[in-house]
Amino acid sequence: MDKGLHFMLCVIITMLLLRESSHTGTSKNDDALSKGTDPERPEEDLPTLTVTTILEDPYVMVRSADLEGYCIDLLKALAAMLHFSYKVKVVGDGQYGAISSKGNWTGMIGEIMRQEADIAVAPLTVTSAREEVVSFTTPFLQTGIGILLRKDTVSQEMPLFHFLAPFSKETWTGLLFAYVLTCLCLFLVARLSPCEWNEPKNEENHFTFLNSFWFGAGALALQGITPRPKALSVRVIAAIWWLFTIALLAAYIANFTALLSSGSEQLPIQTFEDLVKQRELEFGTLDGSSTFYFFKNSKNPIHQLIYEYMDKRRDYVLVKTYQEAVQRVMESNYAFIGESISQDLAAARHCNLIRAPEVIGARGFGIATTKASLWTKKLSIAVLKLRESGDLDYLRNKWWESSCLHKSRDRWSPLQPQALGGLFLTLAIGLALGVIAAVVELSNKSRHTAGHIKKSCCSIFTEEMCTRLRIKENTRQSQETSGKANA
Repeated sequence: MDKGLHFMLCVIITMLLLRESSHTGTSKNDDALSKGTDPERPEEDLPTLTVTTILEDPYVMVRSADLEGYCIDLLKALAAMLHFSYKVKVVGDGQYGAISSKGNWTGMIGEIMRQEADIAVAPLTVTSAREEVVSFTTPFLQTGIGILLRKDTVSQEMPLFHFLAPFSKETWTGLLFAYVLTCLCLFLVARLSPCEWNEPKNEENHFTFLNSFWFGAGALALQGITPRPKALSVRVIAAIWWLFTIALLAAYIANFTALLSSGSEQLPIQTFEDLVKQRELEFGTLDGSSTFYFFKNSKNPIHQLIYEYMDKRRDYVLVKTYQEAVQRVMESNYAFIGESISQDLAAARHCNLIRAPEVIGARGFGIATTKASLWTKKLSIAVLKLRESGDLDYLRNKWWESSCLHKSRDRWSPLQPQALGGLFLTLAIGLALGVIAAVVELSNKSRHTAGHIKKSCCSIFTEEMCTRLRIKENTRQSQETSGKANA
């Protein structure tokens, strides 16, 4: 009996132990499965990429022994999206990547080809020559080739008729038309109004044709001149013309002051053709950069002249780094040809620098990878997502912000007629009111005269109108008649 109980107890204990072991194994398998599908893996489980870059403000900069800048922020965003860790190193020879005299690739492109780095995140221009040896992602920044200058090296003398610049040609034409029309209305109203000229045959009208034009010119110069208007209609026209001239002169003085304060419109070097024709400034670019080879391979005659100039003087005009180029522009008569987006930053942070308007050779900055790399497509898609979400624009505004940008004045432009449209409209309404007032004054006199001599008001009004508009002919005839009578 004791043996039977002992046997039953051993069986029960064995079954309990087997059941517990089974549950423990299932639990371990479930934990392993959930860990494998968890996207938030520990850092040691993430693939590590070696990233090569180059020190250039504001893309990659050293701050307190750490790297920061546009490309570093971009790299962090890509790593968060694609779940990889990275190790950043600065390119050994400080070059972007070009074919050396021995036929080898230098710079970041050479490191990618030699598999010393997995990707290159830097302001690296996508070119056909580089695309043959490495792969590029979708560009994360668009740029071109521009000319960086120092403002005081490109100043020029003011043109002879610089005082006409505050207004556009259309505005000056409109002003001339308004002046002539106002003077003609003044001459006409002074003749029609009986309050200004009561007896045409016996008195002289001070607002003759020449006097009317002289009156309008005097108002433009803010001079109080004679004759002084007497009739309400003439005073209306004179007052509206004075108001017009005061507002016009205020706009002219304000825009002329802004023009003299702005030097951006006085650049004699606007294009690459202007750069080739001048002899005062030396010009060059980064040695071995894509910009240098752009001019070398271009078929444009102007571009060929630029390449020949740089190639013959390469020891003097080609620079090694972007910082050296900016420093040379600031300290000597030197114009730097390079990426326009980098030049915009230099002009923003150094207020004595300016970029010429023309930009050629539209291009983009891309991330370089090894040929047939699995990361190329992944990085391209990630860059597109960052662009669509606005993150690339945010990074652009973040690293290109500068106090010099806030201090810079708005771009000056001549004043167009649309800006003075209300002023011209007010003048037109005033002229119309003056003419209407003169007609009303003449009608009132004609009505009173018609009541005295028992004639129709219309006939008297017509006679008065003809007499006042043909006063010279009538005066000549009356003088001839009086002369014959005396004879």
